[in-house]
Amino acid sequence: QVQLVESGGGLVQAGATLRLSCAVSGRTPSRYGMGWFRQPPEKEREFVAGMNWSGTNKYYADSVKGRFTISRDVANNRMLLQMNTLKPEDTAVYYCAADATGSGRSNSKYDYWGQGTQVTVSS
Repeated sequence: QVQLVESGGGLVQAGATLRLSCAVSGRTPSRYGMGWFRQPPEKEREFVAGMNWSGTNKYYADSVKGRFTISRDVANNRMLLQMNTLKPEDTAVYYCAADATGSGRSNSKYDYWGQGTQVTVSS
């Protein structure tokens, strides 16, 4: 089993910066891909960013390209999502997830999910 716990969400104004963290524990999968998803109010969950197990390939939704950066803090066993220039449309519950195939792509099968952290961006 893999446990994922997100943190770092909050209420900010448009243009602000937040950094989300996903702590990974349990049977730490060194070859898992990792991803961030979000679910805006009354909308379906959507892919935000992902990376393969080695960190050599990173993927982003068009809506966040150039503003968000996904990374892995190997020493502390966590995944990060740096979010710059936040917009009201970024308001959502953000989830981290682990992908056993190792790809971290948007359409991969993610096996483990965190509980989510709320991000609210006011205009």
